[in-house]
This record gives sequence, structure tokens and C-alpha cells, in this order.
Amino acid sequence: MAEAYFPHELRLLGGGRDPRLTLRTLDLGPVLVGHVGWGADVRVACDYPGAYEVNMPLTGHLESRARHGGLVSVPGQATVFRADTPSLITHWDATCTVLGVKFDRTWLECEAERVLGGDRVTLRGALPDQLDLAEGRGRAWRQLVGSLAAHLHDPELFGDCEPVRHQLAGALAASFLLAGCPDAGAGPLPRPKAIARVVDQLHDDPARGWTAGDMAAVAGTSVRRLQEGFREWVGCTPSEYLLGVRLQRAAADLAENPHRTVSEVAAHWGFSSASRFAAAYRRRYGISPAQARRR
Repeated sequence: MAEAYFPHELRLLGGGRDPRLTLRTLDLGPVLVGHVGWGADVRVACDYPGAYEVNMPLTGHLESRARHGGLVSVPGQATVFRADTPSLITHWDATCTVLGVKFDRTWLECEAERVLGGDRVTLRGALPDQLDLAEGRGRAWRQLVGSLAAHLHDPELFGDCEPVRHQLAGALAASFLLAGCPDAGAGPLPRPKAIARVVDQLHDDPARGWTAGDMAAVAGTSVRRLQEGFREWVGCTPSEYLLGVRLQRAAADLAENPHRTVSEVAAHWGFSSASRFAAAYRRRYGISPAQARRR
């Protein structure tokens, strides 16, 4: 547990059975997703050195001490622990299993500056002690984490594919920040020149592993404001625009380079898989890439 997450002090509560740790993790570099259970009633003290930790009970309940007193999280809620801040889980009950997400502190604070805009050092104060996962952006983030948790039985799945790990880590961070800091990232919409800078760079390098934060950094604004600016000036989101550029380039590639397979074309233009490329191509053009090539 200490190797995967943090050094900690573990105490058995109530003289019950000894802990039997269940631990599976998926390492995405600056983000670690894990499934944890102790199988016993325990108390856990930790300083969370150099990282933020978000614990989402799947079963049971998690009691902890927060800034404003005691806090209990159950399924549909998440407890947020701040980096470099001593924290105490006063009762991790024997039936409690947790889906935990650990974010590297420096990396997440940089992502917050890109996604939300403003001064990244305010992140610790902006994040809540508890996050509602029952609806809205909290629910969307929980579903995203849950979809990645399906790969916990195969933790090396993305081990040799750094672009995929980078994209997944960025998506987890951006969606968490937008769910946890709903009032941040406001401000004036980016001017058309800022939108044009993003459009130009997407056309110059559409195959790059673009994240929402990358595009916001080019525009010099937050992810939220960039999305709103794109909708106003371009009529779609930045991700939708990028998908359109990639599909245009891929369609031309299919026609001009018959020696390339569909999978090679998909990979060349930044699609994570041939099946995703084929589905997006069919939605846009009404036929599959293979049918387009035959025509």
C-alpha cells in the first residue's frame, strides 16, 4: 500500500479480524487509479506527501477528519485529501472498498492553471472536502474513473503507450477539476485571434495527442472558456473541431495512399484505435473507411 500510494499508520479498530488488503492499480504516470479494501475495521493516518488523493467508496462508508469537522463518505460521494496535509481516516469499515485516484501535486496544479485559469496555488483552497458523484460533472467523472477501473486486472495495458496514458491522465484531471471547482475558470471569452491560434495549431499538427488543457494553453484561457469561445465563434467544441480535421486528413490519406491499411491511417492521424476511427468516419461520411477506399 505504501509503495502504491503513501506511507501511513494503520490501526485495527474494535479488536476485530486482522486486515486482509485487496489492492489493484493502474499507473498512468502522474495519475494512479486503484481499487482498495482492508477487509477489517481500521484507522489510517497519512500525510499525503506530494499528491492529492480522492477516495470514492464503492461499498460501506469512510469516516475522516476534514477542515471543518468530521466527514462521512458513502457510495455516490468522494473524500478529497489535500497534498502535504496530515489527514486521518478515523474509520474505514470492514465492508468498505474504495476506488482511489492519486494525482501528483505539481502536475495537477499545473493542469489546474491550464484548465481553470488563474493562480494554480489556489487549488488547495478551491477543492472541496467532499465531492458529490450522484449527478452532473461529479457523476461524469465517476463514470470515467469507473471505465478505467475495468482495466485494473490488466495494469500493463497502457504501459508501453505513453500517448494514451498522457491523454487518459489529462482527461481524468480536467474532468475532476471541472467537477470539483465549478466556479473557477470564469472570465472573458477568448477573442477570435486566440481561437484562430488554436485552429491554426490543430491544422498544423492534428495527429498530436492534444488534450483540452493543451488547447486552452495555446489560447491563453481556461478549458471552460475556450469551449464557450469555440461554440460562439466556430460552432462546435475544440475536440469536435479537431476530430473533423483528423477525419478530413484521414479521408485524403485513404484516397491518396492505397498501400496504407485503415489501421495505419487511423494511427497516423491520432486516432486511438481503428475501430474508433471507423465509427467516427461512418458518422461523418455515412460509409466505412474500407467502403470509401473501394469507391
